[in-house]
Amino acid sequence: MGMGNAGAAANELVAGRYRLQEVVHSEVSCVCWYGEDIAYARPRLLTQTHLPPDPLQGPAGPTAARIMHAAEVMGLRWPGSVASVIDVVEEPGSLWTVVEWIDGMPLGEFLDQYGALDHVRAARIGLDLLDVMESAHAEGLVHGELSLGQVFVRDHGGVTVAGYGLAGAGPSARIGAPAYASPEQARDESYGAPADLWALGALLHTMTEGRPPFRDRGRPEATLKSIVRQTPRSPRRAGPLARIIQGLLRKDSRERLTGPVVRDALAHIVSSEDSATVRTTVPPPRSSVHRLVHMVRGRRHLGRATLIATAVAAAVALTVTALAATGDSSGADSSVSGAAASRTGPLFPDGGGDGGGDEASTSAPGAAAPTASPSSSPSPTSSPSSPSSSRSPSPSASASGALPAGFRVHTAPEGFAVALPEAWERVGTDRADDRSYRVVFGADGDRRSLAVTYSTRVGSDPVAVWRDVVEPSLQEGAGYDRLGAIRATTYQGREAADMEWVEESGGTRVRTFGRGFLIGGGEGFSLRWTTPDADWDTPGNQQALQTFLATFRGLSG
Repeated sequence: MGMGNAGAAANELVAGRYRLQEVVHSEVSCVCWYGEDIAYARPRLLTQTHLPPDPLQGPAGPTAARIMHAAEVMGLRWPGSVASVIDVVEEPGSLWTVVEWIDGMPLGEFLDQYGALDHVRAARIGLDLLDVMESAHAEGLVHGELSLGQVFVRDHGGVTVAGYGLAGAGPSARIGAPAYASPEQARDESYGAPADLWALGALLHTMTEGRPPFRDRGRPEATLKSIVRQTPRSPRRAGPLARIIQGLLRKDSRERLTGPVVRDALAHIVSSEDSATVRTTVPPPRSSVHRLVHMVRGRRHLGRATLIATAVAAAVALTVTALAATGDSSGADSSVSGAAASRTGPLFPDGGGDGGGDEASTSAPGAAAPTASPSSSPSPTSSPSSPSSSRSPSPSASASGALPAGFRVHTAPEGFAVALPEAWERVGTDRADDRSYRVVFGADGDRRSLAVTYSTRVGSDPVAVWRDVVEPSLQEGAGYDRLGAIRATTYQGREAADMEWVEESGGTRVRTFGRGFLIGGGEGFSLRWTTPDADWDTPGNQQALQTFLATFRGLSG
């Protein structure tokens, strides 16, 4: 992992407590990190804000107190929609804000993955953001730093806003993301609620047009000068949002549209739109479309799940729902050979042939040792239909949070955490329109892999899902053989089922242990651990599997 900004790098500790993991979003003067609170083994989001020197300002204590106060006030008034601040850490030249995990991604990252939004989806996000803004304004709180990095789009709808209390931490009226500064901020004048409304207009412009109304000119002072002197770009793709955007981007703050007027206009767009004619679901990431087409072309059998196809530039862009049928993500994992390239079977759980899943925000109880453990290798005389002998859980990873040497907790942007070997990283990611996903972890030269799958539509019986939905697709692969019976169990207090099998992958016989479990609301996870069959019983592989099972957690914001 490269440097995040100004000396901050992955694996470094902030305040001796928060370990930086990976950058999720960066903009001028601001970098957002995924991190871990090592004191409690919990995932966190950390935002580093670089503060320009101010000879007239003393320590950042007042800023820290202001941030904590704003978070407390807004948390009581609008819980879940404002980031819950855990800590504020002052360092020379920068301020770190540590917040609870948010089950979503920054708006900037969201747009990078999915591209510009249609006007209906942008209006929905705008309404959610306006709810938070007006609630804060009623408490006398002006954000003043709204930008793509301060607004998180939650996985199951709505937004979470971060950064309250940060305004005023530096000598200027605006610290970060100058392209979203209002003219009064750009002139370094006093400002109020209309500055947030300007930022809302700029964000709506970016969501629909794919770029802000004023381009970032590289130097903050140049960008701010253009906001004062130039006319904002006219929106061309915003549809009925165009007039709202233009009304919010009026240079004179007294002439801008007010919150109630904007609310009525946005609500009208959302309520009057015919959902049958405008796509409001999230499309697959643009970068994955080409890969998915080749992935599906490379499979002869598509299984039972439904393929969803959309015409894009006279071609068929298949979403990851196709993957729910094929389960093959080898197109994304060319750097991983052998077992790590074996991804057969539909996304589990996939009850009744439904694809399913999303960047998981549904929380699971704290990690605990599994109640039923994977089997050891069957004896030569054991048949595939008889259960294998049971292996008791290894004490190497437990609910106490102690990890074996060489493992670290990885917090995924999708909203789950699991301890992985230190050299491992994400080697494949596939998503579906219904918010399902599969994330595969591994390492170059390592023939093992762990696949984490999340689904939104699952059957009520985990055993039946493995038997009736997953296994038929697996049986079409080379050398498939189930080891023993599918075993009903519980995992983290939830209904679960385990299945083990062997198959041929890239000329190697590999073995997979799969655990699928329900988390309620029609949603579920599965974990699939794959190794070369000959290496299955090695102590290191058994320790790795028990560590995965003991440390996996689904998270909520």
